[in-house]
Amino acid sequence: MNGQACRNHDGCDKMKAVIQRVLNSSVTVDGKTAGEIEHGYTILLCVINGDSEKEADLLAGKIARLRIFCDKQGKMNLSITDVGGSALVISQFTLCADTKKGNRPSFTDSAEPSEANCLYEYFVGKLSECGISNVQKGIFAADMKVNILNDGPVTIILDTDSWQKSGLK
Repeated sequence: MNGQACRNHDGCDKMKAVIQRVLNSSVTVDGKTAGEIEHGYTILLCVINGDSEKEADLLAGKIARLRIFCDKQGKMNLSITDVGGSALVISQFTLCADTKKGNRPSFTDSAEPSEANCLYEYFVGKLSECGISNVQKGIFAADMKVNILNDGPVTIILDTDSWQKSGLK
């Protein structure tokens, strides 16, 4: 996918992901398996208004290099590519929930569905480009049932906005 396919924004850039190290994970839609993996990551991805391929590139690279798998000494020192792990990516607009006012969350910061789907698909492809050999996904905007056997448990929250503000990559 090229830069023409998804708009490029100059607004707030806060693509978010929750990464869970898993022994296995699957997603079903209408009782049918849409994607499933063994050892690897389940990634819940939220595309925010203003996100672009730049944020997807940054996030995918960080996830591919993230060292949260244990080495022979039991230290979290290996990446998903080091261990030959898989990734299951689920689009999750609810990660942008604004709960400051009242008890009903607002999702106005989430990207429009067509834009979010475009960047979601781009991100999935980028993970493969970053060396993750098996990347599965859910079905965008579907009512999905996700089964996750978290390993550890290890759960990491990533937010591209915090990296850009601090100059980290």
